[in-house]
Amino acid sequence: MNALEKLDVLAHILKWRLTWNRKDLNFKTDGLGNPKFMSALEAVRLIPDGATTFSCGMAANAPAKVWFWAIAQSYRETGHPRGLTHVIVGAQGGRGRVPGTVEELGRAGCVVRFIAGHHETVKSMLHLADQGEVELHTLPQGIEALLIEGQARGIYTLESETGVGTFLDPRVGHGSVVVPGKGSSLIEAAGPKLRYRLPKLDVAFFIAPAADAEGNIYIHNCALYTESHEAARAAKANGGKVLVSVAEVIEKRPHDIFLPADTVDAVVVHPYNEQTNSVPQKRYWKMFTEGADEDLDKSMAKLRYINRVLGITPKRGPVDDALARLAADLFTRQVRKCSNIIVGVGLPEEVSRLIYEGGLFKDVTFMSETGVVGGLPAPGVFFGAAVNPKEIISSAQVFHLCYEHLDAAILGILEADSQGNLNVSRRGDGPLNYVGPGGFPDFCAAADTIIFVGSWMAHARMQIVDGRLAIAKPGQHKFIAQVSEITMSGAQALAKKKNVFYVTNVGIFQLTARGMVLIEVMPGIDIRKDILDACPMRVVLPDNGEVPVTENAIVTGRGFELRWRKL
Repeated sequence: MNALEKLDVLAHILKWRLTWNRKDLNFKTDGLGNPKFMSALEAVRLIPDGATTFSCGMAANAPAKVWFWAIAQSYRETGHPRGLTHVIVGAQGGRGRVPGTVEELGRAGCVVRFIAGHHETVKSMLHLADQGEVELHTLPQGIEALLIEGQARGIYTLESETGVGTFLDPRVGHGSVVVPGKGSSLIEAAGPKLRYRLPKLDVAFFIAPAADAEGNIYIHNCALYTESHEAARAAKANGGKVLVSVAEVIEKRPHDIFLPADTVDAVVVHPYNEQTNSVPQKRYWKMFTEGADEDLDKSMAKLRYINRVLGITPKRGPVDDALARLAADLFTRQVRKCSNIIVGVGLPEEVSRLIYEGGLFKDVTFMSETGVVGGLPAPGVFFGAAVNPKEIISSAQVFHLCYEHLDAAILGILEADSQGNLNVSRRGDGPLNYVGPGGFPDFCAAADTIIFVGSWMAHARMQIVDGRLAIAKPGQHKFIAQVSEITMSGAQALAKKKNVFYVTNVGIFQLTARGMVLIEVMPGIDIRKDILDACPMRVVLPDNGEVPVTENAIVTGRGFELRWRKL
């Protein structure tokens, strides 16, 4: 990006920051003669006390801000709606810093039960749970999306092998209950499977780009629409309400209708609705829309710059870069062309960047749990969207695709252990340290090959000197004897004959029947001193005792290139 382009982006960010709390909850479109069109504060009066409510969106994308603000204001002023069970699938919080997220509902008495796939960003709910004011539950995002899809057909349970052997399995952990003893699990054992359920949705609310005067809803130029269609159908099947906020009213387009007017109970026009945080829907960014053909290099540079300015993306140094190259190189050895790929947040995003920059991008199809298929996954705060997506479908539809044909998943690491178990759902004790599994259990259950990418230690100081890795200051080990919570079961992965790898700063481990085998080591690492004697996890060496050393080009980046090696 040149200086002028950076200045333009900075102005965009500043304008957003100065107006990010902008709203008009009393705004009402006049002259349509349709009683379904009402203000946001009028619409939320349709939500009864004690209802099970559901909101859509993912991170910064398609945020249901107007609904969260309206419910919060109504509750402050009238005490209603109260006693809600609120359900979300993807992350919708702002980590206590960004206004207009689901955290607005985190008020004692407003929501008494909160069910989500991902909790870490919803600080207000975690604090209420810590005070005993909210009952927390978690489910895998894919299972949640499929349960919502099922409710539209009158099906309220789902049996699946997903989660067997993990904390979600009542035979291993507490099921859906986040705080032990606070609530009854929504998961029960069903022989070799687990039986999942959700309470019946009474009210679904979300945003969409546009409506016509009849109240038909349209999704053209959205970044994603996650569970909107399935949630609306589920709420109507349960005799409930569907509330939709749109940015504008357009002429009727019969062939483009997303939701017909007879499935919608209230339409709220709110011109400030966003396609994604900082981007008004009425001035949407084309890069995020279905079938877009924008300049990928320029688009990604813009998004990365925004993330750097916002402090969303961690600063990556030479050691992180080498780790990402090591994972990308392993990817080309284990995954074939024409594969379907899921990428997680953090370091896995760096791997997808290298796949793109290495010229392999057109040979694979990236997918997102939000329903975005194709294109390049958007980084940081925009995670869940993609640049130049080929298709935008629902969350349920994309999880069907994953369960039918997911070749590989590139995911992060919080803790790993001697049995190959992974923990990504809990950072420590108590609800304040809860993260949630997200779609992690679904992807681990569905993928043929799983590449976990993460640092060897937390808070360590490492450096690369003359093409060799040196641990200048050890940190807290992330590879331990036993994880504090099992989000992925190594035993189940082995039983399903999955190819599972753990890529770290010091080398690559592979899960085998013998245990965690070190199959590649970074130059500069003393296997005995730095790994076998220092690591709490039991590490196994190859049968012949020889551990290949990582190539210099991967360590330094000089002369590094990616090419398909698995034909």
